[in-house]
Amino acid sequence: MRLENKAIIITGSCTGIGKAIARRAVREGARVVIHGLDEAPGRTLISELGNDHAVLHIEDLTAEGAAERLVATAVSRFGKLDAVVNNAALVKGSDIHTTSLPFLRDILEINTLAPFAMIKAALPYLTETRGCVLNIGSVNAHCGEPNLLAYSISKGALQTLTRNLGDTLNRENHVRVNQINPGWVLTENEIRIKKEEGFSDDWETRLPDIVAPAGRILRPEEIAAAAVYWLSDESGPVSAQVVELEQHPLIGRNPPKDLSVFLN
Repeated sequence: MRLENKAIIITGSCTGIGKAIARRAVREGARVVIHGLDEAPGRTLISELGNDHAVLHIEDLTAEGAAERLVATAVSRFGKLDAVVNNAALVKGSDIHTTSLPFLRDILEINTLAPFAMIKAALPYLTETRGCVLNIGSVNAHCGEPNLLAYSISKGALQTLTRNLGDTLNRENHVRVNQINPGWVLTENEIRIKKEEGFSDDWETRLPDIVAPAGRILRPEEIAAAAVYWLSDESGPVSAQVVELEQHPLIGRNPPKDLSVFLN
């Protein structure tokens, strides 16, 4: 198994991409800390994975000392820490007119500052195991959609964090830091958001080729499959890398600003 006996913290893993990574990691032999804000889905996932393979930690990552407590949960339960997956994120639409400074700070707290805090808290233990960090970013890091300004800023900052620490920590601590930038993924949260925006129930089956050449968008399990490579020893010394997981190039395409014309 590719992650046998590795102890991994996965933030935001009660649902969505994080949950898919947790499931795949356990199948590959890892033991995981499941984290989130909602205890009910977390308990359900723990029951599925088994108490021998997973432990639940419910806490807001913006709380003082949250990162240290998450790390302590992993070390207390599993005796070590091999990897951190910074997956938790706050996705809210905004543009220049609707992005206030308090709103931007809230987004940055979860999407950028919390991953930084997690890496800092975990570093002594990752140094012991020559472990790694995998940040889950977004293709929006490169410029972002017009209505995802604050979110895109936060993911751009996360990408710079990955490049910077992936270099310095690999040199100084033998700790690798890499990042996956998913494109559009069909998570529970994305389904909920599109429903709130008034999209039809079958919107994901009627996507235009300009955004989904394959006729569908990515699934969480496909992101999880890629995550295993970066969390395993198979990725060797590779660090400070950012990999896009999308079905079209990021440059040279002109998707419509308002997809509702296709999906309502």
